[in-house]
Amino acid sequence: MPKNQTYQPELNSITKRLPKHLHKFIVKQPYGEYTAQNQAVWRYVMRLNIDYLKDTAHDYYLEGLGKAGISIDNIPKMEGMNRILKEIGWAAVSVDGFIPPNAFMEFQAYNVLVIASDIRTLDHIEYTPAPDIIHEASGHAPIIASPEYAEYLRRFGEIGSKAISSAKDYELYEAVRHLSILKEDPNTTEEDITKATNKVFEVQNEMGELSEMAQIRNLHWWTVEYGLIGGLDNPKIYGAGLLSSIGESELCLKNHVEKRPYTIEAATVNFDITKPQPQLFVTPNFAHLSYILEKFANKMALRKGGLKGVQKLIDSKNLGTVELSTGIQISGVFTNVLNAEGKPIYIQTTGETALASRDKELIGHGIEYHAEGFGSPIGKLEGINLAIEDMSPTDLEVYGICEGKKASFLFEGGVKVIGKIITGIRDLQGKIMLISFEDCTVSLEDQILFRPEWGVYDMAIGKEIISAFAGPASSESFKDVYKISKNKTHKLVYSNIELELHKLYQQVRELREMQQGNEQLLEAIYKETQQNYENEWLLLLEIYELLYESNSALKEAVHQNLVALKGQKNISKLITDGLRLLKKETLLI
Repeated sequence: MPKNQTYQPELNSITKRLPKHLHKFIVKQPYGEYTAQNQAVWRYVMRLNIDYLKDTAHDYYLEGLGKAGISIDNIPKMEGMNRILKEIGWAAVSVDGFIPPNAFMEFQAYNVLVIASDIRTLDHIEYTPAPDIIHEASGHAPIIASPEYAEYLRRFGEIGSKAISSAKDYELYEAVRHLSILKEDPNTTEEDITKATNKVFEVQNEMGELSEMAQIRNLHWWTVEYGLIGGLDNPKIYGAGLLSSIGESELCLKNHVEKRPYTIEAATVNFDITKPQPQLFVTPNFAHLSYILEKFANKMALRKGGLKGVQKLIDSKNLGTVELSTGIQISGVFTNVLNAEGKPIYIQTTGETALASRDKELIGHGIEYHAEGFGSPIGKLEGINLAIEDMSPTDLEVYGICEGKKASFLFEGGVKVIGKIITGIRDLQGKIMLISFEDCTVSLEDQILFRPEWGVYDMAIGKEIISAFAGPASSESFKDVYKISKNKTHKLVYSNIELELHKLYQQVRELREMQQGNEQLLEAIYKETQQNYENEWLLLLEIYELLYESNSALKEAVHQNLVALKGQKNISKLITDGLRLLKKETLLI
């Protein structure tokens, strides 16, 4: 694909509902780039995981693998997964590593799983801090076979995508993404990894008070990624991070890992992606997850609005939305809020702004029209108990709020609006939401907020702010809602000697698929492995598997070589587990 050409994803009945601003994160799954060694890594992890998790994972795990179109022997193709996931109302798309948390959750809100297209290297076969297809496909996809959990996941995405970030959150996201990319690249130096790790810690230490996004990200981590379910003394695994890690899925159930009841307090417990977790949270059932989520959502600006909600948006320095009591929604980058006695009396955005109602952009009030920003008073008029939004047509006429008339408004808090009313917009119930003026001046004491020469003044109507949330109200209003990281995942470049190794893996793979144990060819592969790849253990394990039922000298030689390699601490358990599993599988035949 040419460098400047954007990938156009093939959409199905589920993914076609995605807002266009999410399409830029979707990449073409590089299936042809997966090597035979990548396929062997997938197969090894899946075989071990299924063997262990059939007894320790939630009951939906094994059933869900089939329902998600995931096999043991082959890295899944997105097209195949989508055909099968469609039956349970979900879909999957490939992305490039970590994407911004709000975007990740917005995909989820549309019943779409984002799946990192890369796969972990052999050196990180037990666990990788980088999202990869093993984690995303074999970890996230199976449990959505549970309708109750699938609805939790969708609802989490819906609420989580509205969580307001701090200005530091994006910096942390970039630091974590950078570290995960470096850690998964075998060519990265220890010095670079140390530097990137220190950067993550540095940003974490500067975060200050946890934002809504930081807290909901914690809830996501302790449930969707690292969740346990059942009783504290004998829980089952359902979190994707545990289901996809052959090391941590076993360690997490040991006594040294503290098991805590899952409560809303988990929102304040941070995590470290670079190491096993010292504690995990146990939910009694999936319904409890939804209960805690709703409890947290009730604390968010999404449901509380008010002065604090606008202030959170200002602090975030990102695109956000304020909804007033009339239902009018103002989306933009909020830069100022004036208040009196703890109540907002005037809000201001800078730059492109759009107005909407019921998440649909108001005709004529998109970012082209409000390109320079938007400001409006909030509250009731001074000395009048009846709010403008609650006035009948007769009331409006009594108070001089009519088209073609010069009007003067003094709001509680002191904001004054003087101008000629030219038009208005009402909601479906006939309540006024927006009044437009010409020759208008807006002021607060001696501070001028809008001048007549600036053009038409549009005033949003609402006695209070009922909601404030991240992102736009209408998905069609803004083309660029999220930033795409400039720090791309590293595409591995293999040396000639590595490419030759992958050819050996491919030959063994073909023999297994044809159910042939061509001993002469296997011996040639074994000898080349001994000569050029002295620490290569997974290929030997695959050769040994094909020879397992024979009594040949080659089988014994391969076994002895594997036993010798077990002397290396970093691969000893991997070899032991592979041999143990092979023995167990043979006994079951």
